[in-house]
Amino acid sequence: MADQAPKLKAWQPGVQGVLEVLHAHFPQHAYPMHAHESWTLMLLDAGIVRYHLGRHEHGVLTSMVTLLPPSVPHDGRAAGPGGFRKRVIYLDETQFSPGLVDAALRTPSLDDPLLHRRVHQLNVALGRRTEDLEAASRLALIRERLEKALSGEAPPTEHRAGLAHDLRDLLDAAVVEGVTLEAAAQTLHSHPTHLVRAFTREFGMPPHQYLTGLRVEKARHLLLAGEPPARAAVLAGFYDQSHLARHFRKLLGTTPGRFADRRNGATAVPPEVSVNNEHGLLTRKTQE
Repeated sequence: MADQAPKLKAWQPGVQGVLEVLHAHFPQHAYPMHAHESWTLMLLDAGIVRYHLGRHEHGVLTSMVTLLPPSVPHDGRAAGPGGFRKRVIYLDETQFSPGLVDAALRTPSLDDPLLHRRVHQLNVALGRRTEDLEAASRLALIRERLEKALSGEAPPTEHRAGLAHDLRDLLDAAVVEGVTLEAAAQTLHSHPTHLVRAFTREFGMPPHQYLTGLRVEKARHLLLAGEPPARAAVLAGFYDQSHLARHFRKLLGTTPGRFADRRNGATAVPPEVSVNNEHGLLTRKTQE
């Protein structure tokens, strides 16, 4: 007989506003009525779930994003064979306005492909446990989209021309130690979502991607100066060597170790090959 015990993975990622992350597979389990003190942001990865919330029954499909308000009892059970798999992010009460509770009660599950993709990306970032700025940036955009979808109101916009450049200056000054999105927002007297949007619009990438690029560049300089990859990773602001390696390969197509092995001219043009400066072509020298 197949194992029918639930399979659970839970952790506290240390990202402001995120209390807990839970990834679970329930082959048979059904939740009794219960409540959380936090907002519950859920993706259903397999199966169909039925649940009661606020005296109404709701259904969840894998294409949907579900947001359950705090302190409101609900249950949950599979609506078919095979159980269900879900990913849940528990957010503290401050992440959404109290006025959003009634709207979430009326429409707790949304079929929104962009929102679904963003919540998936947030789960990936939280799973790495090393991408705090990325996670905070993604969470800010998720909050904005949920607020807009549930309240029916457009989010406020900010048009300060120098906001993106001010954030870039903060990131440039804190490459190794980094800066949290909340701290940057307080320093620049802005809303976290406005910061992410302004930066992305101005520079064509979100702030966490810009900071990662700076750290990879710093690691390159350290590797070329003779630092071993493990030490270069920490000195450049990465969590560890594997954290550096993932981003290094993504940006440069090779590992830090292989990059370091090619210093001191190891990748220079061989002696029998010269460069035609006029056309930038490599040509083989003829024997004299």
